[in-house]
Amino acid sequence: MKGLSAVVGTILLFMANVTLAQSGEKFKVALDAGHGAHDFGAVYHGHIEKNIALAVVLKVGKILEKNSAVEVVYTRKTDVFIDLIERANIANRADANIFVSIHCNANKNTAACGSETYVMGMSKNASNLEAAKKENEVITMEKDYKQKYQGFDPKSPETFIGLVVQQEEFMEGSIALAGNVQEFFMKGGSKSRGVKQAPFMVLHKAYMPRVLIEMGFISNPEEGNRLDSEEGQQAIAEAIANAILKYKKEFYGTGEGDISVRPSQKVENIKTVDSPAVTKNTKTPEVKKAEPKVEPKPLVVNNGVATFKVQLSASGTKLEPVPSNFKGLNNISVANEGTLYKYMYGETSSYEEAKKLLAEAKAKGFTSAFVIAFKNGKKVSVQEALKQ
Repeated sequence: MKGLSAVVGTILLFMANVTLAQSGEKFKVALDAGHGAHDFGAVYHGHIEKNIALAVVLKVGKILEKNSAVEVVYTRKTDVFIDLIERANIANRADANIFVSIHCNANKNTAACGSETYVMGMSKNASNLEAAKKENEVITMEKDYKQKYQGFDPKSPETFIGLVVQQEEFMEGSIALAGNVQEFFMKGGSKSRGVKQAPFMVLHKAYMPRVLIEMGFISNPEEGNRLDSEEGQQAIAEAIANAILKYKKEFYGTGEGDISVRPSQKVENIKTVDSPAVTKNTKTPEVKKAEPKVEPKPLVVNNGVATFKVQLSASGTKLEPVPSNFKGLNNISVANEGTLYKYMYGETSSYEEAKKLLAEAKAKGFTSAFVIAFKNGKKVSVQEALKQ
């Protein structure tokens, strides 16, 4: 049933996209200001996370609301406490197209700095898990949280292992949105710590592409001052709003106030989740022998036998499937879905072999790559593929 629900969810998401584009319905953005009321979040040097998050969310919303094709939904607009599940439910009830939760980072090492954006997922990275545990601990402030979260212990690593996440439905959109956020942060001069995965409870229950943004470290004196300044908050809000509008354009087409990027202005590079954007080298490039053009491999119809591939990334940029564009990996295939290009590595009917291909991809730097499955030429969930 899990496999079937994933497939149904993907179909419904696709139908929603088509309906939105054809009907002129507004693109709904759910904005979540982290923490609130008695939940202060991180507090360093007089900087309070709950206040900074709310100030930035209101600024992002104000920018987006100038676009008549966008509707903004807020989980909170004042200093109130909202349960984590209720934050996601607000977005779900509104049928939001994306969910964006905004926070500040903090670390005992006051030299730590930079922004990072998380998508929902499991991670073995200790710092990612620590970030998730820190944000998830807020549930202990909620009434009857043990019953509500069925014994979820935000301090227990074993709890994270038990969090089963159907990532496939919304992972591509989440990564694309997160990559946009980091791209615009970098353009604004912020240090990027990349796009990461972690099991945040606030993201877990939101049934749409969703991201959690750590705007910077309030524990860092310089960065904390910027986060708590009117000028700094406005710059951050503009970066997040531009990232959202770019995502809207990439996935839902153009509309009033959308960012316009001409083909000649596009940077031809793959957006991996650890390197959302790479600027062009201004030095004279070394003359190399041209690589032969490789035609993208079509999806194989294999008489009912499931096949597995490794999805490296999804991007609005079209790339030739040659090794130089994919950090030396070959056997690259491409699937075009509207304005989105999905780049995949390898192909095998063995799930064990697929996991080896995934390890190879991650070793090359595609740290948020994941295994996908096809049956009779159509994408299915990995769970459904494994049933045979």
